[in-house]
Amino acid sequence: MRRIGILGDIGSGKSYFSRLLGYPRFDADHEVKKIYKNNRKVFLKIKREFPQIISSFPLNKLELSKVILENKNNIKKINKIVHKEVRKKLINFMKKNKKKDFVVLDIPLLLENKINKKDDILIFIEAKKKDIIKYLSKRSNFNKNLFRSLKEFQLPLERKKNKSDFIIKNYYKRNNFQKYIKLIKKKIKNA
Repeated sequence: MRRIGILGDIGSGKSYFSRLLGYPRFDADHEVKKIYKNNRKVFLKIKREFPQIISSFPLNKLELSKVILENKNNIKKINKIVHKEVRKKLINFMKKNKKKDFVVLDIPLLLENKINKKDDILIFIEAKKKDIIKYLSKRSNFNKNLFRSLKEFQLPLERKKNKSDFIIKNYYKRNNFQKYIKLIKKKIKNA
């Protein structure tokens, strides 16, 4: 089984691209949402850490945002609690799909959390900063300050780009990725 890691900036189109590949996909953001919604153990640990802000189960995204905006180092505390659970889910996903030729890892902090392996195929989704902000601004829950805080915990984009096997430009057009998908699938199957 080969692992395909998707890299890029917040809002660059990583998740959209990873779905289009058509391989079994581990979506870390989706798993985190499920953990916030269903995992009481995680809720209690986070509530213990931030009792003045976190009030009721399931975890409220607005309260979490408030915790992060209060002190950007709070992200580390939240991640330390949540990432243990996400890693368990990743291990289960890998076991379930061990006979597949390829799996896609849609994990925002893949390199930062040292989840990647030496032989992973890395694809970097590149988009212009102004296009990303325009795209993210359309989201109902977009918060520019939160966006800046989250970005501080990412490796520089240039470094991620340099580690990548493929660089895909996102112009935020509907069929933008189709030509890249065919090309990449052909190259990785023949490698």
